[in-house]
Amino acid sequence: MGLFDSLARWPVVKQVQGGDATALGATARSPRTEALAPRTEAADRVVRSVCPYCAVGCGQLVYVQDGRITNIEGDPDSPISRGCLCPKGAATFQLVTGSHRVKSVLYRRPYGTAWEEIPLAQAMDMVVERVKAARDATWQEAAPDGTPLRRTLGIAHLGGATLDNEENYLIKKLFTALGIVQIENQARI
Repeated sequence: MGLFDSLARWPVVKQVQGGDATALGATARSPRTEALAPRTEAADRVVRSVCPYCAVGCGQLVYVQDGRITNIEGDPDSPISRGCLCPKGAATFQLVTGSHRVKSVLYRRPYGTAWEEIPLAQAMDMVVERVKAARDATWQEAAPDGTPLRRTLGIAHLGGATLDNEENYLIKKLFTALGIVQIENQARI
């Protein structure tokens, strides 16, 4: 390849030769850019969803290919968000598909220095035992004057922003049935 061939491939020379002073036309294209396609193009289906973060309820389009999520973006038909997502909502794809996401139960024993994997059933039993023990130890059946209380102040709950409305509803019902009165969610704070 000679000097002339190298210069002819230089974008500035292509702009001058092609009369493309803004470099927005053919000179901006290359074989690589011509082959690019939107990552949503190959999706088998698009599922409408709601962002799992705060309680605003922004609409999302979830693109699925071969049973796997390939992209998540704002839904332009959503009357709430009109296709826009905040930075957390825009990062939902990483929340769902990220390789950093822990997919097993990790437990660190009291005074331990390392995490260990335990079966989900064992972890659930441990949670149940601890909730029951805390509830039993702090249960208040009635006030000193006899007014019924039927509550515990030994357990509180602060929900996270990745829970959807249905999950928050069920958590509220569960904890109220357990007598827990200190229930809050990040979306309301």
